[in-house]
Amino acid sequence: MNHVLDLIGIFVFALSGALVGVRRRLDVVGMTVLAEMTALGGGIARDLILNVRPAAFSSVGYVVVPVLATAIVFFWHPQVERVMPAVNVFDAAGLGLFCAVGTEKAMYFGLSPLHAALLGVTTAVGGGILRDVLAGQIPTLLYDRQLYAVPAMLGSALMALLYTLDLHGWPATVAAALLAFGLRMAAVRLGLRAPLARGVPSD
Repeated sequence: MNHVLDLIGIFVFALSGALVGVRRRLDVVGMTVLAEMTALGGGIARDLILNVRPAAFSSVGYVVVPVLATAIVFFWHPQVERVMPAVNVFDAAGLGLFCAVGTEKAMYFGLSPLHAALLGVTTAVGGGILRDVLAGQIPTLLYDRQLYAVPAMLGSALMALLYTLDLHGWPATVAAALLAFGLRMAAVRLGLRAPLARGVPSD
C-alpha cells in the first residue's frame, strides 16, 4: 500500500514539475528533467544522506511515472492547469506522506528524532527546491507562501515523536501525514503564510 501511495505522490509532484517547465517555455527534455527532479529529488537526497541505495533506483515505476506525468502535461497542459485545485489537494497529500515516510525511514536507520524530522522535511520539499533551482527561480521554500515547509516540519516532528514512543507502522504514518495535509490545506484555503521580518510590508 505504501508503494502505491508513494507512486501517487511522485505522480502529482511530477505534474507540478512539468507544469513549471511549460511556464518556463522548456522543451520536452527540460520538462522531463524538472518532473523527475521534483518527484524524486527529495527521496534521493534522503537516501544518499542515509548511505543507502536510493529507492528511486529500486523500481522502474519510480522513473516511468514522472515520464507519464510529463506526457500528460506536454499534450494537455491547459486542461491540467484548469484542474490544478484538485492537483493541489493531491500535492498536499504527497507532502504529508513524504514527510512521514522520510522521517520514519531516518529513525529506522538510527538518526536522532531531530535529525530524522529534518530529513523528513528534506524528503518532502527537496524535489521542489531542485525544480526551482533548475528552472532559474527562487525556491518557493524561501518565501513560504501558503505554508508549505511548516506543515512538513510539524508532520515530521509528530512522526519522530510517535516513533520514539514505539508507535510506528502505517497508523503513525497516516497520523503524521494527515497533520501535514490538514495544515497545508488550511493554509491554502485561509491564505496563511509564515511571518515576514518586522517592518517588511507584505506584497
